[in-house]
Amino acid sequence: MRPAGADELARAIGHDFADPGLLRAALTHASAGAGTGPAAYQRLEFLGDRVLGLIIADTLYRRHRGADEGELALRFNSLVRRETLAGIAREISLGRHLVLGAGEAQAGGRDKDAILADTLEALLGAVYLDGGLDPVRALVERCWSGRIEAQLSAPRDPKTVLQEWSQGKGWGLPDYVEVARSGPDHAPVFTVEVRIEGAAPARGEGASKREAERNAASALIERELGRR
Repeated sequence: MRPAGADELARAIGHDFADPGLLRAALTHASAGAGTGPAAYQRLEFLGDRVLGLIIADTLYRRHRGADEGELALRFNSLVRRETLAGIAREISLGRHLVLGAGEAQAGGRDKDAILADTLEALLGAVYLDGGLDPVRALVERCWSGRIEAQLSAPRDPKTVLQEWSQGKGWGLPDYVEVARSGPDHAPVFTVEVRIEGAAPARGEGASKREAERNAASALIERELGRR
């Protein structure tokens, strides 16, 4: 049975599933309860994360032939970070198609960055299994091309930007503190708070402490610069 809204989603991503079960598994969040759906969702998320990483890395390698590893890494991290994935998920209205548990749905799960990003990765994994690498590459080109084109210069590491900004104001060095860790051992989620004198702290999440620190730095920068 095809999931509700499958035709609409197919038009948005440019892929019509030969196996509707893969699409259904990708859209069934772990909060939806017992059965094979949640486990399949997490496995597809794992696969989709790696497939996306390969395609983005290959695209950047070919596009920026004079870039060194550091520049490529900054560009890559900007394109695969949770906030970027969540933004793309919103552009294709992915949230409306999710199968969520009642509690998660009531808690606003259809618009949570973490769930949207994870589901987009699961969707990429499902497309890969359904049709191979070519349709995933086409989907990534369709949804990421504008962001890749917009990278006229390599994004700067947000931790470096925050440090320079903080020192320029005479506030000293930022302090990064791990305040929470959740999830299973094989897929932890770290929450880090960045603190600097003169500004309210900000938090970020990530699959590693380093990623969480970068996201916390980005959150503080975006908030403080937005006040100008």
